[in-house]
Amino acid sequence: MTRAREPHPGTDRPKAYQVRITGRLGPDWADWFEGLAVTVDGGDTLITGPVTDQAALHGLLRRVRDLGLPLVSVTPVQDKELED
Repeated sequence: MTRAREPHPGTDRPKAYQVRITGRLGPDWADWFEGLAVTVDGGDTLITGPVTDQAALHGLLRRVRDLGLPLVSVTPVQDKELED
């Protein structure tokens, strides 16, 4: 018997992510990343902001892949962390 996966309403899924890649991208890349914040942190670039769903997250990761820059991490962040 196959059990269908049911969504879990009310679970706290992250609504925003921070993607860290090796290499430096300027803030003018924000348009290419659909308005997400692009900031430099040492030798890495952070791409941070709200992501509507898993499909959008995968789209973001495809864009990172297309740059050919090494992906370091993908970290869920809470809305209050975005305001800091």
